[in-house]
Amino acid sequence: MVRPETALPPHPGLLDRTLDDLGVTLGPDGGTLRVWSGHADAMQLLVFDDVDLDWATETLPMTRVGEGVFEATSPLLRPGARYAIRVGGPHGTGNTFNPQSLLVEPYSRGLVSGNYGDWRSVVVDGAFDWGSSVKPRVPMDRTVIYEGHVKGLTKRHPLVPPHLHGTYAGLAHPAMIEHFHSLGITSLELLPVHAFATEPRLLQLGLSNYWGYNSLNFFTPHADYATSASRAEGPEAVLREFKGMVKLLHEAGLEVILDVVYNHTAEESIGGPRTSLRGIDNRSYYRQTADGVYIDETGCGNAVNTSTDAAARLVLDSLRYWANEVQIDGFRFDLAVTLGRDENHSFTPDHPLLRAIRDDEQLAGTKLIAEPWDVGMGGWQTGAFGAGWHEWNDRYRDRVRNFWLSDIDYARRADTAPVGIGGFATRLAGSSNTFSEERGPLASINFVTAHDGFTLRDLVSYDVKHNLGNGEQNRDGADTNRSFNHGAEGRTDDERVLATRRRAMRNLMGTLLLSAGVPMITAGDEMGRTQRGNNNAYCHDSSLTWLSWDLAPWQRDLFAHTRRLLEVRRENPALRPRRFARAGESIPSASVMEWFDEHGETMSSERWTDPSHRTLQYLATSTPEEEALNRILLVVHGDERPVEVTLPVVDGANTYVSLWSSAEESPTAPGDEYAPGEAIDLEGTSMRLFRVE
Repeated sequence: MVRPETALPPHPGLLDRTLDDLGVTLGPDGGTLRVWSGHADAMQLLVFDDVDLDWATETLPMTRVGEGVFEATSPLLRPGARYAIRVGGPHGTGNTFNPQSLLVEPYSRGLVSGNYGDWRSVVVDGAFDWGSSVKPRVPMDRTVIYEGHVKGLTKRHPLVPPHLHGTYAGLAHPAMIEHFHSLGITSLELLPVHAFATEPRLLQLGLSNYWGYNSLNFFTPHADYATSASRAEGPEAVLREFKGMVKLLHEAGLEVILDVVYNHTAEESIGGPRTSLRGIDNRSYYRQTADGVYIDETGCGNAVNTSTDAAARLVLDSLRYWANEVQIDGFRFDLAVTLGRDENHSFTPDHPLLRAIRDDEQLAGTKLIAEPWDVGMGGWQTGAFGAGWHEWNDRYRDRVRNFWLSDIDYARRADTAPVGIGGFATRLAGSSNTFSEERGPLASINFVTAHDGFTLRDLVSYDVKHNLGNGEQNRDGADTNRSFNHGAEGRTDDERVLATRRRAMRNLMGTLLLSAGVPMITAGDEMGRTQRGNNNAYCHDSSLTWLSWDLAPWQRDLFAHTRRLLEVRRENPALRPRRFARAGESIPSASVMEWFDEHGETMSSERWTDPSHRTLQYLATSTPEEEALNRILLVVHGDERPVEVTLPVVDGANTYVSLWSSAEESPTAPGDEYAPGEAIDLEGTSMRLFRVE
C-alpha cells in the first residue's frame, strides 16, 4: 500500500531550476555568485583583501536575472577569496534591509572573522581525494547510534596527541576508532558542526555555546573544531580536515551522522545580529505575523520559514552538499516539526520540504532522523512523520525511565508501584502504538538519555536538576526528569546506594540495547559519565562536559556490560526485527512475541495492568529472511523485592542458555544452561537474557 504523501508530486517551486546553482560557481575566468532575495531591490558583491578583512578590493553591483536571483561574476572570486554581500530593499513591515550591512552569503563553503559578529564568506574549491573510501551503508536493523560532541569526545583522551585534542582529526585517531570498535557502535551522531556563534548573553556571563545549536551558516564546518594548523591555513584546510575525518571513519566501517539545525539561526529574535538571512530577505526567511512579529516555534526567537521555496531549497541544497561532497551518512534534524510547518504555521507530514528530503535522488540511502517536536502550537508529533523517516522516541524514553526509576521511587514510599508492566512491554517490543505497521519498529530511535538532559549516571543519582552554573538561577533545563537518586542526592559514600545506582544503570542500558528499534547511546554513558546534576550543560565548554577517560573499576565494568549487550544484539536477530509481526501470518524479518509471567504462564490481561505484578518473560522468535532462525527469552523484574521465576515450557525450547544479567557487577561469560520449567532466582530490579535452543 502506498501512503498518500508518496503519491504527491514534488513541489514545483522548491525544485524550480531558478533556484539552481546558488552561491559561488567556479569557472576558468573566476567565479559567479548567485543569491536569492524575493524583496530586495539592489545587491552588491564585495571582495576583500586576503589579509585585511576591512579592505574591499572590489565592489560590484549584482544584476537581477529573474525570479529574485541576483548575479555577479568576477575573476577575483577564486579559491581563498574573502567576500560579502550588501542588500538594499524597501522599508516596511517585515523588512529589515540595511545596505551598509556586510552579510554572509547563505551558500558559503567557508567563513572567516576578524571580530565577533563580523564575518566574511570564503570561496572554497573543496577538492579532496576520497581514494577507495565508501559509505558503510549500515542497515537500520544493525545500526547503533553513538551521540557525541566533536570536542568533548577527545579533549581529554590520553592516547590522542595533545595537538589533536578536541578536533576533527582527533575524532578519527586510531585510539578513538579502537574505542568505537571495542564498544560495538556503528554510527557516530555528532552534535552540530555547522559554523555557529555564541549568543551575546552567554558571553556576558563568561560562558559559551558548547553544543552548537546556533547556526551561522548551513554549509561551513565549524572552524574551532579543526586543528590549529588547519585553522591557520584557512577554510580550505578546515574542510579538508573534516573530510579526512569522514574518510578515516568510513574506512573503519563507521558512519557519520550530523545533528543539523535548520529550524533557526544565530540571528536570534528581532534586534539580534544581522549577519545573513535577516539582511537578505527577513520577510521570506523567517516566520512572521502580518505585522512583522516573529512566530517563535523553536524557543530561540526566530524560526526559519520553510514554507517559502527559497528557504526550503536552502535546507535541501545544504543536505545534498553534506551527503555528497562531504560523504555524510545521515542527518538528525533538530526540532524537525518546524521544518514541516506550512504557510499557516501548521505541521503536516506532507510538507514539500519533508517530501523532497525523503524522495531526493541525491539523498538516496541517507539516514533521516527527526526530532519530532518543537515548542509551537501542535508541536508534539512523535509518530507523525512519514515513511522513510526515523524519529527520536520520547515516549520510549519516558516509559523506560518511569519503569526503572520514578516507579521504584514511588514504590518505596507507597509499597507498590503506580502502574504495571504493560506500557513498558509495548516500548520494549518496538512501540507499535506509536509507529504504523508500514514504518515498523525501525522508525523508532530509542534513547534513555541524550545530550539534552541528565547523563545516565546523573539520572540515577539526582532527583532534581542542579543548573546554577548556567547563570539562570536554576530556571533553565527540564524540571520533569523521571530520575531517582536512590536515597542520596548526588555524591555519596553509601555503598548500598551506589550498588543500587549501578544496577539501575545496567537495567537502563540493558533495556535500551535489547529493545526492538534503533538504539542511541549518549557518549560517556557506557562509562558512567557525570555532569554533576546539570541537565542543560549547553553552555559549558569545560571538564564538566568533556569525557573523562580516567575510569574507576565500576566504570570499566559498565563499559564491559555495554559491550556485551551490543554483542548479543548483533548475534541475535530476534532482538532487532525490521517489521512488526502480525497474528496468524509469517512476516519476514519480524519477531513473533510471546509473553509470560513469573510462573511461566501466559500473561493474563489483569497481569498487564496490575501494579503489584511487575515481572515479565518476553520470548521473541525471529522470522528468517537473511539470517538463521533465532529465539531469545528476556526476563524483566521491575520490583525491588527478589522473585523466583519459572522459565516457560514452550514448543521447540529445549534449553535456555544464559547470555547476560544486570544483577552482575561485571559480566560473566555466557553459557549457563537451564531447562524449561526450571525455577531461577532474580534479584530485585534486574533483567536476565537467554538464548533459546
